[in-house]
Amino acid sequence: MVILIVIGILIVIVGFNVKKTNTPASPYSSLIKLVGFAVLLVGAALSSIVQVDPGEIGVQKLFGKVDNNTLESGLNLVNPLVEVVTFDIRTQNYTMSGVQDEGAQTGDDAIRVLSADGLEVIIDLTVLYKVIPNEAPRILQEIGTDYRNTIVRPICRTKIRDNAVYYDAVALYSTKREEFQGRIFKTIEKDFKDRGLFLEQLLVRNLTLPASVKTTIESKINAEQDAQKMIFVLQKEKQEAERKRVEAQGIADYQKILSTGLSDKQLQYEMIKAIATSPNAKLIIMNGGKNSTPVILDAK
Repeated sequence: MVILIVIGILIVIVGFNVKKTNTPASPYSSLIKLVGFAVLLVGAALSSIVQVDPGEIGVQKLFGKVDNNTLESGLNLVNPLVEVVTFDIRTQNYTMSGVQDEGAQTGDDAIRVLSADGLEVIIDLTVLYKVIPNEAPRILQEIGTDYRNTIVRPICRTKIRDNAVYYDAVALYSTKREEFQGRIFKTIEKDFKDRGLFLEQLLVRNLTLPASVKTTIESKINAEQDAQKMIFVLQKEKQEAERKRVEAQGIADYQKILSTGLSDKQLQYEMIKAIATSPNAKLIIMNGGKNSTPVILDAK
């Protein structure tokens, strides 16, 4: 829209110059000036209305001076001569990866660090961050719009290298991975905040160790898994042995009760009870003696 303002000014200037010269266009100088003023007004009106898209914020810049008042999303009235620079205030991600075309940079962009034991560890990292809205004017004035390459990338790579030296390679790969991620998050978060950026999340996506170290770790993990499996098998066998011992003790106790605890009267009662419930017809002859045993005859 600034172009319309410039065109309008040029048309007005042409109108004034035509009036001064003795040319066939001289009678039309007033019309030319009128058209020039109309184009100038239209350009000024259109330049005074700026649309800021959703998820963005506008920063006004006039002749190199940055205005601290930001423009919200929607239509905004501004000075026609003001340049509005938009900033994305939504969550952004920056990935540094060794996989081709996966990260923000083409080629191998993984972070190579040295651990406490002097081994090289390759780290793939994803950073989730966003611009703090009221800090956008300061970012434009101090850093510019390319804050990804000016702030995000170098700070992340530097802080990861600075903190990796406190851990052994094996610890980074296994037990200390979450601690390492939390540590670098705190240091990067502070530096981001000082420069107007908010760090949402830091993801250590992959850790690659030298082949010899990785083989050693895998062998150790397999040995630990085998030991855990053996402990489980031994516990299971012990439980099975205990079950069999309890079962044998129960059978022995039952036999002891049968041999010592039942009287002749009880035996007779149980026998008669069994015969009485049988579907076959039976004839029972009882002897009156003390130690007599009933005689059972089949009625058939």
